[in-house]
Amino acid sequence: MGSDLWIFGYGSLVWRPAFPYRERRFGYIRGYLRRFWQESTDHRGTPEAPGRVATLLPRADAICWGTAYQVQPERADEVLARLDHREQQGYERVTVDVVLAPPASGSAASATAPAPGGGDGDGDGDGVEALMYVATADNPHYVGPETLADIAAVVRACHGPSGSNREYVLRLSEALADMGADDPHVFELARLVAEGG
Repeated sequence: MGSDLWIFGYGSLVWRPAFPYRERRFGYIRGYLRRFWQESTDHRGTPEAPGRVATLLPRADAICWGTAYQVQPERADEVLARLDHREQQGYERVTVDVVLAPPASGSAASATAPAPGGGDGDGDGDGVEALMYVATADNPHYVGPETLADIAAVVRACHGPSGSNREYVLRLSEALADMGADDPHVFELARLVAEGG
């Protein structure tokens, strides 16, 4: 990693970092599954009508695609202060190893990610250590398992200071599709949200 800071995003950071960075690369982490099981009362909802945003669940055979950002050392304190404020509602920092897609193509497919449960990492792209924000199951805004239909109904109805909950889901789905990643949970949720008007 050198002296630069890397940040890995798997939710709104995938398509809306809102901080200065030197380089942006698609990549994936092992051992996590993305789910919309976290409430948002400060960004994509309100205390009266909490929205739903992404968090990660530990899952040994899972791969989660997202975006890694390289931040210059002189901007690291500024960026972390912004992210600590942005991710304050139940999220905590963790360190993860990110496998980066080659910069020439930038697509998920080009990084030769193994299928869940398969592969030993041989042939993977470059790796970096990155900071990531994750909301664990013991935080007060964790909702836990809900049907995709129930989540979609919440998403369609909610809006917060950072915009509509609908935008969050649809923009994340589009970004993952653009990078060639596969995430059935996000894609099916986006379909249900879009179909619901």
